[in-house]
Amino acid sequence: MKKNEIKRETYLEKLEDFKDSDFVKVFTGSRKSKKTSLLHIWADELEKKGINRDNIIFISFESPKYYSIDNYIDLDKIVYEKTKHLEGTIYLFFDEIQQVEQWEKSINGYRVCLDCDIYISGSDPNLLSGELASILAGRYITIRISS
Repeated sequence: MKKNEIKRETYLEKLEDFKDSDFVKVFTGSRKSKKTSLLHIWADELEKKGINRDNIIFISFESPKYYSIDNYIDLDKIVYEKTKHLEGTIYLFFDEIQQVEQWEKSINGYRVCLDCDIYISGSDPNLLSGELASILAGRYITIRISS
């Protein structure tokens, strides 16, 4: 087994441990550390475990499809529209979320209002400072991805 495969398996084991917990799973790391790849791999693993694909919502803020979302109000509109008819646990993935202004409010709101499991990533070294730390204090785990 290659070094990268071992690392990936370690990350997946950690995600399995925290799956369906109230903790927001926060992926941090440099731009080329493969955070996005790991998020996609985990989403695929969830589907293999029997999670309905409709209940896995993946929003990448680097995708042109989501360029128009630049604040938490716009994000809420999209998320609540995508989730309004879903039943069961919803798996929310937000890649490069730091591009959304005041995103912390939305993440905490979903945690409180939806039956969901939340995964976020960001390359910003300040992702976990200030507002997020105070809004989600004790409610998130950091998964540092190294390249």
